[in-house]
Amino acid sequence: MMARLLPHPVLSVVIALVWSLLLNEISAGGVVLGIALGLLMPWYTARFWPDRVRLKAPFTIAEYVLIVLWDIVVSNVQVAGLILFRRGESLRSRYVTVPLELKTPEAIVVFAGTITMTPGTVSADISADGRSLLVHCLETSDPDEVVATVKSRYERRLKRIFE
Repeated sequence: MMARLLPHPVLSVVIALVWSLLLNEISAGGVVLGIALGLLMPWYTARFWPDRVRLKAPFTIAEYVLIVLWDIVVSNVQVAGLILFRRGESLRSRYVTVPLELKTPEAIVVFAGTITMTPGTVSADISADGRSLLVHCLETSDPDEVVATVKSRYERRLKRIFE
């Protein structure tokens, strides 16, 4: 009964917290609306989720978030340097294919979203069989290094979290 009323409790909490952060102030109405959104959105979309998301190592999420935030800050500085001090013709942008070890759709979506959130890289496509991700890099001289970096920094942790 509780699973029908609250199909994804972690998602409900995340939605309510994100709503409160987006408001940028704490008010009774904002908290009530955040809780309502946190309860209603997962309930309404539950039929599109065949299974509940299982987090195998939930405490690894904090480590993952800190690494992603750090990488976003570092990448912002690097991309700013490229934009301000390099000519467009001298950039070595290219597409890189990242083979995926991740199996769950949720983990693949978080992985692709993380790559896109990091300045200088964009997840462009996923293969039809879901085993590789096409990533565009603004600047890279070594595609193998890009693959090794995203796999060691992101994919390895996502495997611990989701699989």
